[in-house]
Amino acid sequence: MRQWNVDAFADRPFMGNPAAVVEPFVVWPADAWMQALAAENNLSETAFLRTTEEPGRFDLRWFTPTTEVPLCGHATLASAHMLWAELDLDVETLVFDTRSGPLTVRRRAPDYELDFPVDPLTRVQTPAGLAEALGAEPVEVWASRYLIALMSDGDTVRALRPDSRALLAFGDGALERGQVIAAALEDRDGHDGVDRFFGPGCGLDEDPATGSARCGLAPLFSAKLGRSVVRFLQAFPGRGARFETELAGDRVLIRGAAVTVMDGQLRL
Repeated sequence: MRQWNVDAFADRPFMGNPAAVVEPFVVWPADAWMQALAAENNLSETAFLRTTEEPGRFDLRWFTPTTEVPLCGHATLASAHMLWAELDLDVETLVFDTRSGPLTVRRRAPDYELDFPVDPLTRVQTPAGLAEALGAEPVEVWASRYLIALMSDGDTVRALRPDSRALLAFGDGALERGQVIAAALEDRDGHDGVDRFFGPGCGLDEDPATGSARCGLAPLFSAKLGRSVVRFLQAFPGRGARFETELAGDRVLIRGAAVTVMDGQLRL
C-alpha cells in the first residue's frame, strides 16, 4: 500500500499545506486504524479514499492527528492531485462523496478547481475573551462554519500569537469548536485578503492552508469588495498558501496548485 505527501495550495515544495493521501481502498479499514495512521503521519490531515463503480468517483474521509473532520479543502485538492499526477487517472472531473456532500474537482491548467458549498454568514457581537485569546481586537466578528475575526489590517493578522488553550472556549452549535479564522482586507502582492486559521479544537494550533475556510471567507470578502473573484494569502509563518475563489450561486470555486513532495510504501 502506497502513500503520498502532497503540498496543497502551493506551486512549489514546502509551501501550502502538506497532506498525506493513501492509495484508494476497495473496503474501508477500521476507523481506529485510519486514526492511528493519521496520528503517525502527524500532518494536519491524512486523506483516505474508497473506490466506487464509477472511475472518476470516490468516497473520501479526512483525519487530523486526533479526530475525523467533516470537511477539508487542502486534502481534497491533494487527493485529486494524487489521482491525476501519480495514478494517471484518465478523467477530467473527479467527484468525492464526503460527510459534507459531493465535492467536485476539475483540472484547470495550471491549477485545480474545487467546488465547495458556501457557508452561511451571520455577523455577531465580539465574544467575551476573543480579543484576549487572539492577542488583538477584531473590528468585526462573523459566524460561519468557523468563527471569523476581521482585523484592521494584514500586519495585525501576521503578528498574532494566540493562546491556543483560550481559543478552545469558542464555538458551539453550528460553529466548529476551537477553530477561529483571523483575516483582513489587504491589497498587496496580487492578493485581496490575508488570513490565518487557528484550530486547537481539531488538534491543530495553526493550519498552514485551509480550503474549507474559503467557504465563509469568499462570500464575506466578495461582498466587501463588490466582486465574485477574490485572491487570498494564508499567511502561515514560514510557508504561506495562495487561493483564488469565485462565488457561483450557493457554491464557491476554490482554485490552487499542488506538488508531490514524497511517496512511500506503508509496511502495514
